[in-house]
Amino acid sequence: MQVYALPLHSRFRDITVREGLLLRGTAGWGEFCPFADYSDTESVPWLAAALEASEEGWPEPVRDRIEVNTTVPILSPERAHELVRKSGCRTAKVKVADKRATLAEDCARVEAVRDALGPSGAIRVDANTAWDVDTAVHALGELDRAAGGLEYAEQPCPTIDDLAAVRRRVSVRIAADESIRRAEDPLKVAVAGAADIAVLKVAPLGGVRRALEVAEACGLPCVVSSAVETSVGLAAGLALAGALPELDFACGLGTMSLLRGDVCTETLSPVDGYLPVLRQAPEPDAYADFAASPEVSRVWLDRFERVRKISG
Repeated sequence: MQVYALPLHSRFRDITVREGLLLRGTAGWGEFCPFADYSDTESVPWLAAALEASEEGWPEPVRDRIEVNTTVPILSPERAHELVRKSGCRTAKVKVADKRATLAEDCARVEAVRDALGPSGAIRVDANTAWDVDTAVHALGELDRAAGGLEYAEQPCPTIDDLAAVRRRVSVRIAADESIRRAEDPLKVAVAGAADIAVLKVAPLGGVRRALEVAEACGLPCVVSSAVETSVGLAAGLALAGALPELDFACGLGTMSLLRGDVCTETLSPVDGYLPVLRQAPEPDAYADFAASPEVSRVWLDRFERVRKISG
């Protein structure tokens, strides 16, 4: 097992360094990297996903490459424009509703992204549960106008009931993320009529096979997204996207641009807006450049052992 600490280009989810643990098994490498706000119990699926990758491998894919979006964190409009233009992607996901930016600033960033993409590109926004219903309805109206039409809005409110209420009041499609990956029953989103799209993340759902089960049961169009992993963890997201029977939207797997490096020299960075589907995770051969300190490594090894005992 190896523990890494990778700095980010910009603050993301209130962190500036992404940490996690890589483990090797008979099938290859897996990545265990729940965020700090996940309890040991909530981290059990993350460990299951890492063990699936390292001990079992993944299902056979039905496609060999995946279109991805570029992710735009809280940046100035000028930097957002440059990031999107250089990405080569036709779709951009713009982070909004952050405490560091006003709605007007979010709209300015979205307008810059539209200019960089051109009229045929797709823009989606992600509020990460930040709004109440009335705020979401107002903000999505403004952002939809700034974008010249949003593809969808991801998790504008924290609860399933609030998502359903927003969905009834806006014309923008609603995508559920946290309501799926942090729910005891991820299928409640579909039953409640709370979303048009399901955002699936392999690690919080417990692996590729479990995520495929959720996708089939919820019956919604799916977008596969990352949890800001290294290329080891991203490969699992690509395996899920590659195995889904239908895939109508670009996936949120082009997140290596958020990190200042990678544990792999075979980095999974998009080329012309696409990533390849791999049969197993790449070898973490650049690990030494981003090895965590002994203190951080001990924290992660202890966490791994606690979660492993809970999972049985």
